[in-house]
This record gives sequence, C-alpha cells and structure tokens, in this order.
Amino acid sequence: MGVDLDDAADPAARAMEWLVLGAAYFLLLLFLIGVFDLFVSLYRLLVAGNFTDPEEVVQLLDSVLLLLIIVEVHRTLVAYARGQPVLRIVVSAAIIAVSRRVISFRLEDYGGGTEALFAAAALGGLTLTLTVGYFLLDRVSVPGRLEL
Repeated sequence: MGVDLDDAADPAARAMEWLVLGAAYFLLLLFLIGVFDLFVSLYRLLVAGNFTDPEEVVQLLDSVLLLLIIVEVHRTLVAYARGQPVLRIVVSAAIIAVSRRVISFRLEDYGGGTEALFAAAALGGLTLTLTVGYFLLDRVSVPGRLEL
C-alpha cells in the first residue's frame, strides 16, 4: 500500500503548468497596456514638440526595450509550458535587458567617475559575455547534448 511518487506529483505538475500559462497571459496583458502607453507617450511627445529632445527619445526607447523584454519573458514561459528549449530565449532577453541599461546609462546616476567607470565596464563585460554565449548557443552543437 505504498504511495507512487509519480502519481502524487502529477497534480502539482499540472497546477504549475496552469500557473505558468496564467503568468504568460498576465504578461500578454502587460504588453498590451505597455503598447497603449507607448502610443500615448509618442503622441504627447509629438504634440509637445519634444521629439528632438534626446532625454525624451531615450525614455521612449527605454519603454520599447522594456516591451521587448516582456515579449522575451512571455516567449520563455510559453516555451517552458510546451516543454521546448528556453535557454536561447533567456539569453536574448538578458541581452535586451543589458542593452536597455546601456542605452539609458547616465553619469549623473553614479556617485563619481570611478563608480561610473566600473558600472560601464560591468555593462560592457555583460554585453560581451551574453553575446558570445548567444553565438555559441546558436552555432555549436554537441552530440548527445540535450537541447537547451
């Protein structure tokens, strides 16, 4: 009269699949709200005549990149729910996130020159590492390796 662990784990696994799908739909809703907000921000920028202000354009770009991150996280959740590989999607989302930080990088956000230099070097190192990692994931195939 022993308990089969596979049978006991099935309800938890099914519940987790539904929660992952729920999170994917929540991200879809966030994306739709973000696109609406993006168009409203663009309209305000054009009406106010600030479309040539670099800070305003960077804020708009920051919003676009945030929407792309939401798309990549959504793709990750959907792929995970389908049992498909997710590592490439996660790395591409990380590249977008680091790129977002690089684009919105401001010296004023840091206490001094040394702190800003370390932050810039860290962002550069992250960008390089993630790009090389993505290239390797995309180009290298190892026989017998499970698809990531």
